[in-house]
Amino acid sequence: MNHIIGLALGGACGSVLRFLVSTGIYQWLGRGFPYGTLTVNLIGSFLLGLLTEALVLQRVAIALEYRTAILVGFIGAFTTFSTFAFETLYLLEQGSVSKAALNVCVSVIACVFVVWIGLISGRYLFAHEYAVVHWQGGMMPYAMLAVNVLIAFLIGLVTALLSQKVTLPIEQHAVIIIITVGGYLTLSGLYLVLYLIEHGYTSAQHPKAMLTVFAVNTLMCLSVMWLALWAVKQLGAD
Repeated sequence: MNHIIGLALGGACGSVLRFLVSTGIYQWLGRGFPYGTLTVNLIGSFLLGLLTEALVLQRVAIALEYRTAILVGFIGAFTTFSTFAFETLYLLEQGSVSKAALNVCVSVIACVFVVWIGLISGRYLFAHEYAVVHWQGGMMPYAMLAVNVLIAFLIGLVTALLSQKVTLPIEQHAVIIIITVGGYLTLSGLYLVLYLIEHGYTSAQHPKAMLTVFAVNTLMCLSVMWLALWAVKQLGAD
């Protein structure tokens, strides 16, 4: 039953985020080509490769229900093969054979490629045993921290691009950013704390170690999100 609930929650979040991202991309680039569907499929494929290595192959401290919710529910709902197939058929019906062929080739080849990139990135990060750095009174799981930071950069990049290109009331912009950033920082920080708990750390005996890991994750993720926002603004100014 927990698996079903996890799948439902992950799928709900993934489908909503897919709608927001793909709709924003279409408002930005237009509907002359399936840019929105291609974008979510590329992002989802990369995350699937990266998180499969991080959450499954490396046996990171996270329950099977949550792994299922993330990999099958969230990423499965965030990506979409059916929409890709429909949009390709629609292009064929409109006589855009070259665009349809390009969509098939780019979607299939690029998605397989970015899944591979995600897997390779995860394997490189977890190449050393346990992938942690020990310091006085605690340890820092640097590989998982790097995964969190990389995903935070992607979140910041997509959010910054869509904020510039999509017209929404400022209140809606604020709500989306607060929920997205706040939710991610909380979940990614807890993800690292769970790793410490699995290795014998407790809040009563090691509060400094847990707070340090959570704080470092928060600061680094916020920093790369700001970096993504700054980069998009600089590109927009040029």
